[in-house]
Amino acid sequence: MEDLLEAENGEYRSAFETFKSNTCHRVKDMGDIDFMLYILEKDEIRLLFDKHWYPESLYLLAMLDYLSRINDIPLCTRYDDIRNTRLSRPIYPIGAVITAEVMSSDDALNKVRMESIPEFTRFNIYESDIRNVI
Repeated sequence: MEDLLEAENGEYRSAFETFKSNTCHRVKDMGDIDFMLYILEKDEIRLLFDKHWYPESLYLLAMLDYLSRINDIPLCTRYDDIRNTRLSRPIYPIGAVITAEVMSSDDALNKVRMESIPEFTRFNIYESDIRNVI
C-alpha cells in the first residue's frame, strides 16, 4: 500500500520518497518526451505549486528542466516564476540520510551533493539518478 499522508484540505498526499519513485517510474515507462508532454498538458507543476506542495512541484519542474536539457529542448517559460523558488531545507535521498545517521558522518550527504543533477540542486533537492528504478 502506498504511503499516504492526509494534507490540510483532506486530500491524500504520498510521502515524498514515494512521489519521487512514482515520478521516475513514469519517466521510465512513458519515455522522456511523452512524460514531458503529459506534465505540461496536465499542468501538474502549477497545480501542485498552487496547493503549496512545493517539494513535489519543484521536483517535477526540476525533472522537466533536466529532461529538456538532455534532450536539447528549450525550457518551457510557463514556470519561470516558480524557478525563483527554493526549498528552505534540503531534501536528500532517504538512503543517504539513513547512511549518514547510522555512520554518524555526513560523507553520504556530501557525496550526493557532489553528484546531484544541477536542475534539482537549484531547488535544494539532491537527486543524482532518475534512471535507476526497479
